[in-house]
Amino acid sequence: MSTVTADIAVSLDGYAAGPNQSADLPFGEGVDGRLHTWMFDHAEDNRDEIDGIVNAGAYIMGRNMFGPGRGEWDLEWKGWWGSEPPYHAPVYVLTHHRREPLEMDGGTTFTFVTDGARVHACAGQAGRGGRAGWRSRAARPRSTGTCHSARSTNSGCTSCR
Repeated sequence: MSTVTADIAVSLDGYAAGPNQSADLPFGEGVDGRLHTWMFDHAEDNRDEIDGIVNAGAYIMGRNMFGPGRGEWDLEWKGWWGSEPPYHAPVYVLTHHRREPLEMDGGTTFTFVTDGARVHACAGQAGRGGRAGWRSRAARPRSTGTCHSARSTNSGCTSCR
């Protein structure tokens, strides 16, 4: 069974993002990067925490963490990170709108999951041999996940395809 962990920056008053997220304001209005200065401005002081996040075997995120769009997908949008996202592992994006998997440089593949109940099994499958990291602002895990499909590779759960 894989371990699922939550890595999220939250303010003391319980906010992880501001309102009105857009391409120009990835964290919404009023955040100004304050929640993430520990990671970006003081990376060396927080090396152990950052390594724990980026060394996961798989990631789960909400659609807002992938991009600012609502409704049907803008297929030109490939995420906030450019051609080589920092994940270097499978990333499962929880969404209500179907989209084909998106392969990026560096080993990151975004798989868009419209059936949230399956995402734990997918992360368990993809995270074999490593820690399955869970990153999301919107969802809450119900349990750790183990994939019950016949596949045993790290390329993702067959039920996600």
